[in-house]
Amino acid sequence: QVQLVESGGGLVRPGGSLRLSCAASGSIFSVNTMGWYRQAPGKERELVATITSDASTNYADSVKGRFTISRDNAENTVYLQMNSLKPEDTAVYYCNADVRFGPLSRRTSYWGQGTQVTVSS
Repeated sequence: QVQLVESGGGLVRPGGSLRLSCAASGSIFSVNTMGWYRQAPGKERELVATITSDASTNYADSVKGRFTISRDNAENTVYLQMNSLKPEDTAVYYCNADVRFGPLSRRTSYWGQGTQVTVSS
């Protein structure tokens, strides 16, 4: 079994910053792509950013230049540094990880429980 534990959400004023963290734990052989997604009220879940095990990144256009995704492979942890936050960034942010349990096993996708980010004055 795999657990993804997120932290770092909260309330911040427009223009402020937050840093989200997500640690994967369990009987993990390797973690491939990790990422952050978000879901605002009444909207579908959308991609924010992803990062592969060799640090190749991908960002949604709406966050490019403001958010930075990074990871610590030794700790199976992914981070999301969010700067210049806007009210439209308000959402529940979910961590995602593609996990292998052995060298020949297929990838299995896991989700965190979500952390609320609210940007408001």
